[in-house]
Amino acid sequence: MVESDHEVALEDTDRIHGRSAFVNNVKAAVALSSAVRSTLGPKGLDKMLVDEDGGATVTNDGVTVLETAKVEHPTARLLVSTSSAQDRAARDGTTTAVILTSELLQNSLELVRTGIHPSVILNGYRIALSEAQEELERVSKSDISEEQMRLAVATSLSGKVDSAVGDHLTGLALEALDSISADEGGDDLERLRVKRMRVKDGSTMDSEVVNGLVLPKSRMDIASEATSEGGRIVIIDGGMESPSLDLDASIEVTNLGAMKEFHDRAQNRMREQVEQLASMDVDLLVVRDGIEEVASTMLTDAGITAYRRFEREDLEILSRMTGANMARDSSRLRPEDVGTYTSRSEQAYSGIKHTRIDGSEGGAVTVVIRGSSPAVREEVERAFDDAMGVALRLSKEPRLLPGGGAIQTHLARHLRAFASSQSGREQMAIEAYAAALEIVPRTLAENSGLDPIDAVLGLSAAQAAKDGGAWVGLDIGSGQNAKMDELGVFDPLFVSRHALDCSTEAACSVLRIDDVLWAKQDAQTPDWQSEMEDQD
Repeated sequence: MVESDHEVALEDTDRIHGRSAFVNNVKAAVALSSAVRSTLGPKGLDKMLVDEDGGATVTNDGVTVLETAKVEHPTARLLVSTSSAQDRAARDGTTTAVILTSELLQNSLELVRTGIHPSVILNGYRIALSEAQEELERVSKSDISEEQMRLAVATSLSGKVDSAVGDHLTGLALEALDSISADEGGDDLERLRVKRMRVKDGSTMDSEVVNGLVLPKSRMDIASEATSEGGRIVIIDGGMESPSLDLDASIEVTNLGAMKEFHDRAQNRMREQVEQLASMDVDLLVVRDGIEEVASTMLTDAGITAYRRFEREDLEILSRMTGANMARDSSRLRPEDVGTYTSRSEQAYSGIKHTRIDGSEGGAVTVVIRGSSPAVREEVERAFDDAMGVALRLSKEPRLLPGGGAIQTHLARHLRAFASSQSGREQMAIEAYAAALEIVPRTLAENSGLDPIDAVLGLSAAQAAKDGGAWVGLDIGSGQNAKMDELGVFDPLFVSRHALDCSTEAACSVLRIDDVLWAKQDAQTPDWQSEMEDQD
């Protein structure tokens, strides 16, 4: 029998198609979801991540677990990307997005087995998402108070760190937010304006916010002033060094005075640069690259304190704080490029000299992270990043939803009632979407040692009661149902909205796949020379 063309083309490829491909993809999603499911909620458990060298990281952060794990299956990698996208956009809700994606896929698999076409499920999921987003807007509360904002940020840290540490980090995040909230910079503003610095001295509760830039740097010449009560600053995105030849060349010197002349010319160039800085009444010089020793002495004699080898990101923060424009070299400096700083001092952290610079423009802070061990400091920094990100986004969109699984339970009830308005088979997909949403309260109950079935049924009944409503959620501490606004358990609207978007998009992407092709061998470089010889 002659093989068909497509069979010959795929002879080096494994192929899984139809329902088998979908089942395989769902299994991969469920396996990945199971890895982070137990971290959800204030009583979620931690994960220990061990690398190839034996180093261990203990964390409760879902996105950290997924991004650290070695994931091979393409569907599982898609869920990791979903979690990362949720983290970048909202800084919270990463575990929720992953387990919701997995539940949507499992429910769609059951529909496929009953004979519902994937296209119908896709359409039903999109209808359910649109209706759920509208209901989120309707239920959410706006014009929130400062205390409610603080409680919402603290809720985002519940389970990630101890409650006392979470309260402390929430205060630090809100304090840092006050210094940068008026700036423009998009969702990455907290990364651009807030400098993180880990210090091994002290406990976690000793972590603090410094309204200035603190760096492990010391002035180049110890003969210069260690402190200053303000002055003028110049930032150079380069260095003050003699240029070197890029070519591999050698120069034969026949005149004994030639080398002295080269040296004198280099010194004269440095002296001209220092004199130019002095003519602008510069008190502080910060450069990205190096400064020659001879230039350092000249700068000190001119009353200029110099710092070298700054990271580009630190230069940008310093430029924002002081109003100084970065110049490529001193010869291109203009009077308007000079900025001002209010104070400069040096202080020892963990036995290492650090320099603190306060700018006249503000707009940047340094968070000093302390802890008993490197692992603790790393986890505290991750928790602060989440708190800072949530606080910043909440200041731009101050709208809150109930936590404790309340909003997911309400959406499930609302979608089940809404499904009856659809006359086609999409009604079944909408009901499957509603059932998937209940994975959040069910998981919260499981991680708290409660019966998940009783918890979900009891919460749904409590919301349907006369004195219930969408803001009734599960009180993890007592195991009872309560008003989440009275308990101070809030979820930002943007977190829930983006989690629904990400999880639905990921589930629909997997649902559209009906054929998986696995190459049996790695790609090889074509032998073009042999092909040309064959043609000849």
